[in-house]
Amino acid sequence: MAEYSRSISFYGREIDITIGLLAPQAGAGVLLRTGDTSVLVTATTQAGRPGIDFVPLLVDYEEKLYAAGRIPGSFMRREGRPPERATLISRLIDRPIRPLLPDWLRDDVQIVATPLSVDENTPPDVMCILGASLALRLAGVPFDGPVAAVRVGLVDDEFILNPTYTEIEAGELDLVVAGCADGIIMVEAGANQLPEKDVLEAIEFGFEAIQELLTAQAEIFKDLGVEPVILPEPETNPALVAFVTEHAQAPIKEILKQFLPKVELDQKLDEVKAALAVQAAERPEGDPVRMAHDDDPKLLSVIFKSLVKQRMRLQIVEDGVRVDGRKLDEVRPLSSRVGLLPRVHGSGLFNRGLTQVLSIATLGTPGDAQEMDDLHPESKKRYLHHYNFPAFSVGETRPARSPGRREIGHGALAERALIPVLPPKEEFAYVIRVVSEVLSSNGSTSMGSVCGSTLALMDAGVPIKAPVSGVAMGLIKEGDQIRILTDIQGIEDFLGDMDFKVAGTEQGITALQMDMKITGITVQTIQDAVTQARAGRALIMKSMTDVIPEPRVRLAESAPRLLTFKVNPEDIGKIIGPGGKMIRSITEATGAKVDIADDGVVTVASNQGTQAEQAQKMIEDLTRRVEEGQVYLGKVTRIIPIGAFVEFLPGKEGMVHISQLADYRVGKVEDELTVGDEVVIKIRSIDNKGRVNLTRLGIDPEQASEVREQMLAEVES
Repeated sequence: MAEYSRSISFYGREIDITIGLLAPQAGAGVLLRTGDTSVLVTATTQAGRPGIDFVPLLVDYEEKLYAAGRIPGSFMRREGRPPERATLISRLIDRPIRPLLPDWLRDDVQIVATPLSVDENTPPDVMCILGASLALRLAGVPFDGPVAAVRVGLVDDEFILNPTYTEIEAGELDLVVAGCADGIIMVEAGANQLPEKDVLEAIEFGFEAIQELLTAQAEIFKDLGVEPVILPEPETNPALVAFVTEHAQAPIKEILKQFLPKVELDQKLDEVKAALAVQAAERPEGDPVRMAHDDDPKLLSVIFKSLVKQRMRLQIVEDGVRVDGRKLDEVRPLSSRVGLLPRVHGSGLFNRGLTQVLSIATLGTPGDAQEMDDLHPESKKRYLHHYNFPAFSVGETRPARSPGRREIGHGALAERALIPVLPPKEEFAYVIRVVSEVLSSNGSTSMGSVCGSTLALMDAGVPIKAPVSGVAMGLIKEGDQIRILTDIQGIEDFLGDMDFKVAGTEQGITALQMDMKITGITVQTIQDAVTQARAGRALIMKSMTDVIPEPRVRLAESAPRLLTFKVNPEDIGKIIGPGGKMIRSITEATGAKVDIADDGVVTVASNQGTQAEQAQKMIEDLTRRVEEGQVYLGKVTRIIPIGAFVEFLPGKEGMVHISQLADYRVGKVEDELTVGDEVVIKIRSIDNKGRVNLTRLGIDPEQASEVREQMLAEVES
């Protein structure tokens, strides 16, 4: 393809798009630039693997630290496993693209987004979605686009389009909205307990802005003469469709009317499907039903699932009753427990129907914060949420592996939902890790993790600003009829048109995540879903606060004790010492762990409060300003012919001249002192080089006694 360039003026910024310059062997390569941020997005397709029954779309966002002028910090100095944020951006690109690909597409499609240059102001993720939309059409992929996305921030009650990192940090909202001509396809948001009205206005503001990017893409395709590729839907064998419909429709309808529990429902549907497969296989040779079944044994299952989906949806739309007998706005049975595990710092068990999540909170020191080695300006994380989804949670067996994209995405959503209610580090210096173990899954485990995390944090004594609850909403759209479902279970998620997760406090929303399986919905439908979700969240919140209404006043006995205080940043070198000698000696002497920030904030952690207090005193003694006339109890460290050196504070020594040892003439220092003696001394003078001269003269006996008693009391404590 010949090189093509176009510049789009978009809300005060220029987006430069170049096609055909890079990646000539890819299906299409699109280079986008805004400010000093440039990303290359490619789309490539090839013949698919036979026998698959899913859309083989793979999206990779590949971070390269050279884009920020940095060398990776790993031993090999090379990028390795994608950082968590790269995985989340890969998912962010995938989610608005996937619904616009035909369900029957079986060719492999891969989108690779590579940031080549990044500045400190422009997040590259929404630009990657624009590039992916362009690249898919240019690569000849059957794609019902274009699609585009924008980020919306809220600073000083004003919406900002595509805010900088600084504006996101300072604002109350970080929202990404993606859409196409038919409506909104995806929403991802974190908010600081923002009222629903403000969030909905932000979504509408973003969707209006998207229209300009959709128009610009249409103009680019027109300039290049690129038409959309249409992939006809393959015809399903009519004889097999008729056979399955005739023999399965009535049993499916009857089973769904029984409102069975999940396990029993799955079992009865599987029995009907298995009986159909046997009937098809036993038909005479040459029978079109048997021939179709023999050619593709999976086809019968596909038709059967389609009938289940159709009947379930009709039951919801026409009768207002769900597969488990609930009303559309009804939440499954709830229960919560805290304090299940004796040695952990905090634990919470959350049950909603057949979904069960156990969350465990662990408190650590500032040194336990996660160091981030990616392109994002944030260098450390003090709150971590990890989500685990073992096979047994759905009654399956498979080898345990490292977390996949789904686990990382669900963990990040629950993490985002809790961050706005965490206490500031100045008030609660702990690093916090919550692990959510999904023990049973029947839909909405990510929102179960939000609820479990809240319970665990409150049980751990973390003074959160407010409890957070979450609920997953669903949608069924048949023609012009729309039904919104509260607290969807697994089958409703699988067979429905929307998965919309809403988390927040009584005051407002802290996190949103919406994904569509159809080509888009209106802002009004989103508003209806958010409004209906509020009642569900309130019910869930009550079930949690009935168990633990507020955070515990005391931390668990097994949690580390922290002392936080501030020293002069100029004294940091004294505390650390040459090669870390001094800070190591403090740690060895007290058993406490010491962390020092660049601004002079010192955090001391220990399993016992006395250890932390001892370390704090050693640091304060080390950094204490010495003044003339102060009296200390010191220890003789060495003797020279003209005097003795005495350590009167940790790391601080002074010399007592032989003439200052006594009020009479001393012939030899050894006649008065030996190494290791404890002596009361007074600061006589400090010269311009900081050297301290000491004396034993002129010290009031009562003052000397008080100093000795004070030191003895400190040792005993």
